[in-house]
Amino acid sequence: MQSIRRSIQRCGVRAKRKKSRQRVHATETELETDLDLRIAILPGDGIGPEVTGQAVKALQAIGQRFGHNIETTSHLIGGAALDTVGVPLPDETLQACLESDAVLLGAVGAPKYDSNPPKLKPESALLELRKQLGVFANLRPAFLYSSLVDASPLKREIVEGTDILVVRELTGGLYFGQPRGFEGEGADERAFNTMAYSAYEVERIARIAFAAARKRRGKVTSVDKANVLETSQLWRRVVTGIAAEYSDVRLEHMYVDNCSMQLISRPRDFDVILTENLFGDILSDEAAMLTGSIGMLASASIGGRKGLYEPVHGSAPDIAGQNKANPLATIASVAMMLRYSFNLAQEADEIEAAIRDTLDLGLRTADIATAGSTILSTEEMGDQICRRLLLVASESRSLYSV
Repeated sequence: MQSIRRSIQRCGVRAKRKKSRQRVHATETELETDLDLRIAILPGDGIGPEVTGQAVKALQAIGQRFGHNIETTSHLIGGAALDTVGVPLPDETLQACLESDAVLLGAVGAPKYDSNPPKLKPESALLELRKQLGVFANLRPAFLYSSLVDASPLKREIVEGTDILVVRELTGGLYFGQPRGFEGEGADERAFNTMAYSAYEVERIARIAFAAARKRRGKVTSVDKANVLETSQLWRRVVTGIAAEYSDVRLEHMYVDNCSMQLISRPRDFDVILTENLFGDILSDEAAMLTGSIGMLASASIGGRKGLYEPVHGSAPDIAGQNKANPLATIASVAMMLRYSFNLAQEADEIEAAIRDTLDLGLRTADIATAGSTILSTEEMGDQICRRLLLVASESRSLYSV
């Protein structure tokens, strides 16, 4: 292990600049850049610092392996920022994110902040950060590793082969609609929110979903509630129009309540699920549990100036500081970062292959342990991934092909 750590530490030495290479963001905007990458790391709360620590090790290992210089800087967010400077998203953190090439987040939130006013809740930092970065599409893969089929709560014959990508709109819908708030007092008090979408907002997220499906299995399931909601009627109409531009992709429409049922009964039938903010928030968590552990799942928020990458899981304060959290979702988020923000597909493939190979050896953190497996700590799992990145010439295979 010491030799691995020494190798990783050497990644911090500035590498020679190489010839410029194309970098393609998810919006398909091409930029010329060299291979000096600046990543803002936001550890956040709970297990966030532990899992991002292992992800940074993987980043540095991939930099060493491919000769890239990857500079990381750590900044406060969420409850950690509230406790230190009194706000969940300090100006310094926001500026660092805007000046970086991409952002990696651990997790935010803890029970002790539940009674805070909305603007002083840790989670408000994430909403504001997404807004400032201009991201509008959240990609959440729900991929079931073959070695973890028995960890799923569903029967093997139902869930084996599950490979779903949920494409969720991030900036519209109930979470951001105005007006919102409370009015009246006592028995007359009422609360209200507004769900609204423009055709433009639906069109841009639909294009990302169809482009993703074109590189996967060629199917988009658009999820709405068009039998009740006008916003969903607009959604369905716009998505149908965009589908005409992707004749090689099959489109099906599905009501959200039916989708939540079908995800459990026939998950293998789904490829790309396209949906709005609230529905996507719920369905992506449901899809996550098909894989057996939310600790395995990465996510990317893209479409703006910078990409924001984070594990799907929360801050898990009950196990924080115990060195038992699963870092694989955060490490997989690094793979998504390399692919979507920097067009470094081979590097992303190597990280995904390292995760797969480690699991195939029966190495597990406690949340995904099965009979006969070897349970590793957070740090030990990170070391195993780095060992494979540095020492093993793994076959490059992509798990999340978008």
